[in-house]
Amino acid sequence: MISTSTAATLPFALDKGEYTQGLIYSLTQKSVQTVFARNPELARIMLGGTIIRDTPNGPAIFSRGFDARDGTNDLYRISPATNRVERIAKGQNVVGYVVDGTGDPVARATYFSDSGNWSIEVKRGGGWPRVWSTTAMLDQPSLIGFGRSDHSVIIQAKLEGDDEPKYRELSLDTGHWIDLGLESQPNSPIYHPVTKLLIGWVRDGDEGPIYDISDEAVARTWRAVTTAFKGKQPALQSWAENMRSLIVETDGDGDSGTYSLVDLDRGMAEIIGQSYPNISASQVGEVRRISYEAADGMKIPGYLTLPPGVVDPHDLPLVVLPHGGPAARDTFGFDWWAQALASQGYAVLQPNFRGSDGLGEAHLVAGYGQWGRKMQTDLSDGVRWLASQGIIDPKRVCIVGASYGGYAAMAGPTLDPGIYRCAVAVAGVSDLNTMISWSGGGSQGREAPIVRYWMRFMGAERFGDPALNALSPALIADRADAPILLLHGRDDTVVPYDQSLRFYNALRRAGKPVELVALDREDHWLSSPATRQKMLEETVRFLKTHNPVT
Repeated sequence: MISTSTAATLPFALDKGEYTQGLIYSLTQKSVQTVFARNPELARIMLGGTIIRDTPNGPAIFSRGFDARDGTNDLYRISPATNRVERIAKGQNVVGYVVDGTGDPVARATYFSDSGNWSIEVKRGGGWPRVWSTTAMLDQPSLIGFGRSDHSVIIQAKLEGDDEPKYRELSLDTGHWIDLGLESQPNSPIYHPVTKLLIGWVRDGDEGPIYDISDEAVARTWRAVTTAFKGKQPALQSWAENMRSLIVETDGDGDSGTYSLVDLDRGMAEIIGQSYPNISASQVGEVRRISYEAADGMKIPGYLTLPPGVVDPHDLPLVVLPHGGPAARDTFGFDWWAQALASQGYAVLQPNFRGSDGLGEAHLVAGYGQWGRKMQTDLSDGVRWLASQGIIDPKRVCIVGASYGGYAAMAGPTLDPGIYRCAVAVAGVSDLNTMISWSGGGSQGREAPIVRYWMRFMGAERFGDPALNALSPALIADRADAPILLLHGRDDTVVPYDQSLRFYNALRRAGKPVELVALDREDHWLSSPATRQKMLEETVRFLKTHNPVT
């Protein structure tokens, strides 16, 4: 089962959107079938996540499909052998299902964006009675999967009194919570490959993922694996059903990404694949964990990637590489973009500025309303700290980023002057109010969850808040104090191409140095390898022109 994304305009949609298609690849026949291709009444797209089960009646794929005749998104069972589908559950406003090992749907979540009502419903008899619900205009809960039994489910939700979203176990029999005994919030759950029940949690550690497994037999198995990969911090990718063989991935210093098949019965680990087989260990730069104080005293953690072979850095040219989201985070390990820039001789700073996720609710919430404000100066505070340590030359700094990072790259020369010699923005937001307005262009309008998300993070008091104009690089282009390169996919359905075009035109009118590279047939994620290569080539060219290494 292969999932691919594509930007397209479908007959039932007003605007172009990004959709997921399912491809069933036969290893024996070397043929590909598109999910739902045999059913003309269904769009050839999958809604939500895909569930795969080895049921008593054979392997099966479960996915919600869209019926253009009545606008329903029912749950279907798909045979990977024949691509025939069977509708097994109907429902409106469903956002997720839990399916047991026999292939029967057990529970589902529904969400009504106009009222904010989010509910868990359980299959009983011929109906779906509600067992629990809440109101969430923002921070909608997520239905994760089964709990520690098939009579409970795991939900991640931020409820009244919570300072952050928390994992919870809900009894499907009573609708009451079951204590999970978590002292702190983990990153993600671990499920048994056969029973699909919860057996542990993954947490982010300074050196990589940390696995907390409640099943003692499975925990012993994992300890044996980590011992075999001492110093590597393996990440679990897949278990065999007997739990005696598994696939793990490692990356980091000297490792651009390696997949290994571990056979515990034979006591062997065999490399079966590499993310970047042509990148040798000597070409991978060292990644260091760093932490510094922002101007207001807030702790900002992050990572510094050094050029390959550099062990005692002094006066290096720097690229600041803020992540997208902004409710996301950078993690320790091999980062293809950071390593590409480091390979050219630049130190690369990846700060987890305020507003980043995965570092506690206080760190995330501290970013609300701080677009172009403290979220921006968190970046330049990192530049000043590195300069104070003698690691970088503060006169040779550029900023590069995509999505929210693209906004930060645009805002660097316009809102935080005197820091950067150049900026490269990929798929960035340049006009905050037009971005919010465009996000509300669908049927839900201003009440769309994405609109509420943007307004909270950007700090808008109301729709069309004029206060955002002073934080919009396209509206203050005359302040830009460094050359800017803009790159944007024409098929971007997350941040429209118009955002880069607006900034480009404003900079041209202001007589500022700017370049615009349009990426044809490309989405927000730079999904095409050729496009990523082009983006890197254009970025490196621009950096070497305006911030040469020597």
